[in-house]
Amino acid sequence: MKTYELSAPVDGQDTWRDGKRYLWVLGLVVPLLPLLAIGLQRVSGLDAVLWLGPVVLLVVVPLIDLAAGLDPTNPPDEVMEALEEDRYYRWVTYAYLPVQYIGFIASMWFIATQDAGLLGKIGLAITAGTVSGVAINTAHELGHKRENSERWLSRVALAPCFYGHFYIEHNRGHHSHVATPEDPASSRLGESFYRFWPRTVVGSLRSAWDMETKRLARRNRHPLSRKNEVLSAWGLSVVLWGALVVWLGIGILPYLVIQAVFGFSLLEIVNYMEHYGMLRQEVKGTTRRRYERVTPAHSWNSNNIATNVLLYHLQRHSDHHANPTRRFQTLRDFPESPVLPTGYAGMMVMALFPPLFRRLMDPKVVAHYDGDIRLANVQPGKREKLLAKYPAPAAAADPEVGPDASARGPAGDSVGEDDVAAARCPGCGYTYRVSAGNELEGFAAGTAWSDIPNDWACPDCGVRDKVDFVPLAHEPA
Repeated sequence: MKTYELSAPVDGQDTWRDGKRYLWVLGLVVPLLPLLAIGLQRVSGLDAVLWLGPVVLLVVVPLIDLAAGLDPTNPPDEVMEALEEDRYYRWVTYAYLPVQYIGFIASMWFIATQDAGLLGKIGLAITAGTVSGVAINTAHELGHKRENSERWLSRVALAPCFYGHFYIEHNRGHHSHVATPEDPASSRLGESFYRFWPRTVVGSLRSAWDMETKRLARRNRHPLSRKNEVLSAWGLSVVLWGALVVWLGIGILPYLVIQAVFGFSLLEIVNYMEHYGMLRQEVKGTTRRRYERVTPAHSWNSNNIATNVLLYHLQRHSDHHANPTRRFQTLRDFPESPVLPTGYAGMMVMALFPPLFRRLMDPKVVAHYDGDIRLANVQPGKREKLLAKYPAPAAAADPEVGPDASARGPAGDSVGEDDVAAARCPGCGYTYRVSAGNELEGFAAGTAWSDIPNDWACPDCGVRDKVDFVPLAHEPA
């Protein structure tokens, strides 16, 4: 196991090792599930085993989470850079994709050519959908990285479930609007998953299309251009599904739809619980509507080790929102983050039963806001009912947030907008250079900083707006 030398002891140790280094390979158990299910069906003759995927994810993993306990370890600051550069972790995520596609194609072949009964075939489609759903998390990890190759692989991972627009909406929409009423992927106090699902599925698609329309308009291109990243992502799905239909016949199409809907529904149920009731307060005294900076208090976290390993630290969601380009192995646990009752896998099951989910989660949201749910993101139409159940503290004034320095980047050179040669994102370090522009974003070389729209966000992290950027009088070397 790789050992990192420390210049100063941490917890009494002069070295540090990632105790989960080789456990991350267990993430490949999920894409193997269709192949395991087919093998078990062949050996046993039981069609029921083709439902292996949802049984493992929604029953076995939550039980392992309860038995295995928590994983509070964080990498020391000193090793973060070296850990980020360790390519072993990249290959762990890359390996998911070929196994995913082998299992996906094998599942569709089995459904189309073998006699397994209708329920068995539906079960195998849902097992394939389990893999596609978890693959969205792999796409999530890859899509946040700066390397074009990893961003391309992200779209490849999304193709089986026909959800390629997630790559655009999540990076450029959700990270900018998270924990606000404007975000379709942030659920509200009092909102059930079944009400959230259509709102987020339709809202996320609309958000991705609108962002691409604006980006292409800056490049003087029509939304139906081949440069539209939503259309190009869907194009991968069309090619993949089309090839399977040509090979296996039109009868495979319903099963492709079943696995896709189940797959992206797994994503949306995770979205549902990650920010339930969380609200960033609006900052007053700004020229346009803005919210306080995202903090660890705006995401629900969990540190159950089994789900941590299977989902590449997705449960350390607060650090991910603070540092979107950070790789999964370096994500940290924050003690001040609100904590779910159990791991993500177990909470997915609970979210399917709204009375149980709300009985567990609503008091936690109330406690998180010190009893004042006026500070929470509340489902419209349920505010009065919830206030009657959870009255605001008598001494509490109406919530209001004044001008907040955390909403702006650190002070840089005192430079007027017309004199800016470059501007740096204080979050991830991306630098916009006037001389180079950003052709992908629709800004030709020489586009002045003053001509960049005020609602433009950092193209790398998606978190910092133009107003947050640090202006520079000279381009950095």
